[in-house]
Amino acid sequence: MRIGLDIMGGDFAPEEAIIGLAAYLKDEKEEDKSIHFHLIGASDIAEPFLYHLKGFEDRYTIIPSDSIISMNEHPTKALKEKTNSSIAIGFKQLLMKEIQAFASAGNTGAMLVGSLYSVKAIPGIIRPTIASPIPNINGGWSFLLDAGANSDCKAEHLYQFAKIGSLYAKKVLNIENPRVGLLNIGTEEGKGNLLAQASYSLLKESNYINFIGNIEGRDVFTDVADIIVCDGYTGNIILKMAESFYDIFAIEKGIEDPFLKNFNYENFGGTPVLGINANVFIGHGISKAPAFKNMIKNTIELAKGDVIQSLNKLFKPEN
Repeated sequence: MRIGLDIMGGDFAPEEAIIGLAAYLKDEKEEDKSIHFHLIGASDIAEPFLYHLKGFEDRYTIIPSDSIISMNEHPTKALKEKTNSSIAIGFKQLLMKEIQAFASAGNTGAMLVGSLYSVKAIPGIIRPTIASPIPNINGGWSFLLDAGANSDCKAEHLYQFAKIGSLYAKKVLNIENPRVGLLNIGTEEGKGNLLAQASYSLLKESNYINFIGNIEGRDVFTDVADIIVCDGYTGNIILKMAESFYDIFAIEKGIEDPFLKNFNYENFGGTPVLGINANVFIGHGISKAPAFKNMIKNTIELAKGDVIQSLNKLFKPEN
């Protein structure tokens, strides 16, 4: 397996990306030692930091790029104009099957545009989604779909998010019968706006998902559902609010608590883009080495989970 890593993406690239890879390689599973990494970036900028990978020279290849898509650039325009940027090269390598997965902490918009218009959506999927981990009180994780890729949604979109999330939970998280909850303003059927009511009907009738009904905002962190479905506008607000807990209580107030520590974005390293014809993982722009380490680990788990082939089967017209 070959994994593409954008070493130019993020506020602390390329040093933190390279240190994160070194940390991953030192702790990786024995079964993963055959994985080879394509480090996509400017070789002259990366070279001073490659000493961190001493002893692992046979595990990576530098794939040169000559430009970077910065965080404030328009994603579509930048991808068209900067064809030799690290993100553009990553998607080219995905298309050519030169890598089996691509991870970047660079421009999120460019990563989503590349996902939608380069490798493209799986036939039958209306809109790909991003699935973000949300810690629960029992020490595990729930996954929120959509977490920001689709601000305006229809019921059909939320229904597909539920199916995509359920398959991801089965294939990658090894949850046999994942519980799916619809985020709403009340638990009773018939609650919520028109989107929530129409989505409830579709989810309730599905034979594929294990729909447990509506869940409220106060249930998000209580381990009542493995997959939480909502529109991307609501999901992104929930996600950003959750991320603030760690900054406020653990960092600023110095409160030591295992549950609070799980709100640190570095623990998972980012979010997968699901519903496209390639394995793509998006990290936070402020990622440092621990986040890169976990981003790499979870990108590999995504690639090993055979999600794409399974989604193609699931979304054939007869399904």
